[in-house]
Amino acid sequence: MIGGPKLRLAKAESAFLELADASGYPVAAMPSAKGQVPEHHPRFIGTYWGSVGTHFCGEIVESADAYIFVGPIFNDYSSVGYSLLLKKEKAIIVQPDRVVVGNGPAFGFVLMRDFLRELSKKVTKHTAAFDNYKRIFVPDGQPVKSEPAEALRVNVLFQHVQKLLTGETAVISETGDSLFNCQKLKLPEGCGYEFQMQYGSIGWSVGATLGYAQWVTWTMIRCGQKSIIFLINNGGYTIEVEIHNGPYNVIKNWNYTGLVEAMWNGGGKLLDFEGAV
Repeated sequence: MIGGPKLRLAKAESAFLELADASGYPVAAMPSAKGQVPEHHPRFIGTYWGSVGTHFCGEIVESADAYIFVGPIFNDYSSVGYSLLLKKEKAIIVQPDRVVVGNGPAFGFVLMRDFLRELSKKVTKHTAAFDNYKRIFVPDGQPVKSEPAEALRVNVLFQHVQKLLTGETAVISETGDSLFNCQKLKLPEGCGYEFQMQYGSIGWSVGATLGYAQWVTWTMIRCGQKSIIFLINNGGYTIEVEIHNGPYNVIKNWNYTGLVEAMWNGGGKLLDFEGAV
């Protein structure tokens, strides 16, 4: 079972879990649905995103006898350039108001929540796919410990980010390489997660953080919003390097700390890395 971003639109998260519990199937999330499928679920196997998804998740999904996609959006981004090894005849696609089984038939005017709940009453528990996952699963390794004079590595930074997450926090992920690193975070129960996938808008996350916490257009500092922004200075556009490299991906190195000080200007509360206010 793979949850998609329309789960939230249909308010069907609880119905999705009812079917997951009744069926015994492993559950995964499309990248744009991270945070909508509980990662503390005992049969959660990660993000299904083809070659860049969670290790072993793609193998289990694509080798299954059938797969249920609930509320998916398939496009060039979510399908890694349409490289997913899926077969239409093995898929059950459940959208908020219709269900398509394989190459047909299609059933309209069927609400997602109703379909999932009724199906959960009829399925027989079958754990073979999850048993296969446990058989091939190898836990992620841990980054090598940083040396005192070593430059900060991204994998070390995200270890610290992971430790900050609780059921009372939310992750707002920026487009680019941060998006891929945030996909690897393990969200505790109740932890929110938002990112802008459909358009890949660079710079979206800071404004979204303001709106997520305040719901009004005040400034973070003036309102005392308790936000933590991790600005990773990698000297250019790393995600663009992976897509199409060139000298235009190297940018002028700003004094980013000085920019924050200028915005603060002695008003409101601002905490820097040394703890000065």
